[in-house]
Amino acid sequence: MKNFIYFCNSKNINNIYNIMKLKVLFVTQEITPYLPETEMSKIGRHLPQGIQERDREIRTFLPKFGNINERRNQLHEVIRLSGMNLVINDTDHPLVIKVASIQPARMQVYFIDNEDFFSRKFALTEKGKEFEDNDERAIFYSRGVIETVKKLGWAPDIIHCHGWFTSLIPFYMKKVYNQDPLFENDFKIVYSVYNDNFKDSLNPNLSSKLIEDGVSPEDVEKINVPNWDNMTDFAMKYADGIIMGSKFLSDETKLQIQDSGKPFLKPEDEDSYIDKYDEFYKKLTEKSI
Repeated sequence: MKNFIYFCNSKNINNIYNIMKLKVLFVTQEITPYLPETEMSKIGRHLPQGIQERDREIRTFLPKFGNINERRNQLHEVIRLSGMNLVINDTDHPLVIKVASIQPARMQVYFIDNEDFFSRKFALTEKGKEFEDNDERAIFYSRGVIETVKKLGWAPDIIHCHGWFTSLIPFYMKKVYNQDPLFENDFKIVYSVYNDNFKDSLNPNLSSKLIEDGVSPEDVEKINVPNWDNMTDFAMKYADGIIMGSKFLSDETKLQIQDSGKPFLKPEDEDSYIDKYDEFYKKLTEKSI
């Protein structure tokens, strides 16, 4: 009886409840107020807050693009998480982690930073032209997020990726980091597709830069020509669920999503999408809280 009382006291019940909480990792390329207000950046701002308010545990990541004002937004470096080098195409790039808080939401945002990739004054384009190294910037961001989550020792149940700049994360999680002890839980990946097409293909050598131990050329052949359609297809190949994040997707893209064979959500109204997404997460994980 004594052991039973100890097990059932409020402190232990809370500990058990926290273990059972659905953990959702948000990885995006836009969040307002750090970046201009768009369809994606508004979702990047309000979705994590809404999911957290539904008693989920969250982490949120964003690239520290050079047009994000560090002083105004009160970013500061997290020394204990920084200090690692990521090797991309045989070149070392230091990984710097910064953090800021959105006070009204009681929400922290982690920023992936690196002087080589993110010190320029623009995000993904300058004067309408994509940066030539956007492929390596996307690789660095994807791997930087995953390595930071590893340092945090935090295993997500859902990884929700927003926008093409996150399109490599499903591949990395399913083919490169799938044997990592931290990710032994049956996590699910959701990929949100937006109207964020880029005009020119990424570097044609992108697929070869992804090949490493455990990865074959066949695993990355979908992006031998790394245009926006193929990057979207590549993300969907390794994702477990798809969301039409934008109401303004082309008919071709909608058909691409429907033909993926993955569970998907159509665009939802602003006042209902958070509940719909939360329900989608639960269905994918088959985990009720």
